[in-house]
Amino acid sequence: MPCPQLDEALRCRLFGRPERPAVCASLRPGPEMCGASRAEAMAVLAALEAATAPAQPAAAMPR
Repeated sequence: MPCPQLDEALRCRLFGRPERPAVCASLRPGPEMCGASRAEAMAVLAALEAATAPAQPAAAMPR
């Protein structure tokens, strides 16, 4: 899911504004994150999201 602060051209509506989250301001994407295309960049972002997602609780064991 894209960030809700992106406009129709996928540009950040909060860029340069004080309410922009610190995590966004500190992100310094480079070639290893962006790849050579939008598809490569989205694949890297998906992998990062999966790697940093909170652990899901274990399913309840039947009694």
